[in-house]
Amino acid sequence: MEIKKNIPNNTVTRKLAELEEGSGNIYKTVNIIARRANQISSELKVELNKKLADFSSPTDNMEETFENREQIEISRYYERLPKPVIIATEEFLDGELYFKNGKDKDKTEA
Repeated sequence: MEIKKNIPNNTVTRKLAELEEGSGNIYKTVNIIARRANQISSELKVELNKKLADFSSPTDNMEETFENREQIEISRYYERLPKPVIIATEEFLDGELYFKNGKDKDKTEA
């Protein structure tokens, strides 16, 4: 997964009016951001597990685990990434998320 460079690592105070503009309702906006954050979180977890699987062996012991610098660097990289909620919020504000309302679909079919 590619993370944009302009995303802050810490929380930023947002105006509710800005968040509400995209969907027309703040509760819908929070739901959209939460669902996208869950997607991002699972993608990052799968990606991290794939990278760390290269280092695992059936006969691992604690001494080998602490001495593997590459594994530590990979883990540190993922710890430094912005939280999935912050990434999802930035995507929403930049207009990069596609979402639709199920009720709108029913109206167009009728």
